[in-house]
Amino acid sequence: MHFSVIRRVTGLFLGLFSATMLPPVLVSFIYEEHNAQPFIIAFVAIFAAGLLLWLSARRARGDLRTRDGFLIASLFWISLGLAGAIPFYLSSMPDLSLTDAIFESISGLTTTGATVISGLDNLPKSILFYRQQLQWLGGMGIIVLAVAILPMLGIGGMQLYKAETPGPMKDSKLTPRITETAKALWVIYLSLTITCALAYWFGGMSVFDAISHSFSTVSIGGFSTHDASFAFFDSSLLNYICVGFMFIAGINFALHYKACHSFKLTCYTGNSEFKTYVYIISTHFLVILLAFIALSNTHFGILDSFEHTLFQVVSFATTSGFTSANYVAWPSFIPVLLIFMSFYGGSAGSTAGGIKVIRVLIVFKQLGKELMHLIHPHADMPIKLDHHVVPRPIIQAVWGFFAAYILSFGVLMILMMATGLDQVTAFSAVAATLNNLGPGLGEISNNYANVSDYTKWVASFSMLLGRLEIFTLLVLFTPIFWRD
Repeated sequence: MHFSVIRRVTGLFLGLFSATMLPPVLVSFIYEEHNAQPFIIAFVAIFAAGLLLWLSARRARGDLRTRDGFLIASLFWISLGLAGAIPFYLSSMPDLSLTDAIFESISGLTTTGATVISGLDNLPKSILFYRQQLQWLGGMGIIVLAVAILPMLGIGGMQLYKAETPGPMKDSKLTPRITETAKALWVIYLSLTITCALAYWFGGMSVFDAISHSFSTVSIGGFSTHDASFAFFDSSLLNYICVGFMFIAGINFALHYKACHSFKLTCYTGNSEFKTYVYIISTHFLVILLAFIALSNTHFGILDSFEHTLFQVVSFATTSGFTSANYVAWPSFIPVLLIFMSFYGGSAGSTAGGIKVIRVLIVFKQLGKELMHLIHPHADMPIKLDHHVVPRPIIQAVWGFFAAYILSFGVLMILMMATGLDQVTAFSAVAATLNNLGPGLGEISNNYANVSDYTKWVASFSMLLGRLEIFTLLVLFTPIFWRD
């Protein structure tokens, strides 16, 4: 383990992250709020910590190995969550405890969207902007950003990229060099954000709301500047714009890259994961729409039912967590089915959370293969995706992920119930945090302010576990990881 190199790289990362405290300072000055002090203190503290770590190992050299990448990714997300809590803790509005500040910070960075804050409409613009910015940075991943703009990482950047990139196929690159791949991903990410902000602005949002919501839409985070989320705007146009960009952000960014370079829509239509992604959303949408129309006694007409059902389905399927209506009050099984949709998540390589569609597709293909083996025991039936045979190590990794996911879910749910939560609340809390969804059912249907501090710490760990796709964090708890 190259601990000196790890300290050096972590110091560089913290120095990079400290710069994110400056935009909220500018927002505070623009709106004359006099709320810049918490961010200035946070900037100085985080930069100083990063500088000290870098100075302690500034002469350290060497390529990062796989284990180093996992350790740096985990340490940085933890330290980043703690550092990101400083402005929340120091600000008088909102007046948060240390636990609440850390929870809000981790929720933002992991793009979960769970919150302990109420009264968003009355908060300073700088705090609101900062919450949205955290989600935007966490969406693509600040480590991927660092790999793009810190060439001193050299070849070790690949290990960091593999540790943070979602999905089972960690070795896939868009370009020959990993630095160029990271740059390409961020160019697409930034372009989508700018386009989304302009669309919101033209749709009727203020400039501030348009920029803020573009951050949380493209990152699939779900934070809003209003307590009522998208219901605040009461605009069908804005709802449909949000649906479109949530859907786009839930697609593998590698497909966006290929489509932009080839100018061919076949990059999407010929991709098995994309087709499965569309199939999951469309089938669940039809089921929920028909159930809502048949069972609901609300004032919604057919068009309103179509709009709000589509919005909630896409929001929950992509693990965004935006709401356009009070989904908790929807009849029968619908709220539970919406929560279940977050388990699928978006595509691998997107900003969405959840298990990822590619893993679900591989598991179902494996299930079909096993059923066929019962009928034809000697048949050779390889699993294929897009006419390519899926390598056995990837299949094994997918099954290993499912095993780790189920085990983690069960343990976390028991820990949640041990705090006094009922079964429904505990289940939805784990689903909402482990899948990086945000909203839940029961006691957490509005926010997480009323649950215990212990529950918030468990939820914070669950959010990190989900964002790092379980293995990256769990591997640190294995004895073999620390052996030379």
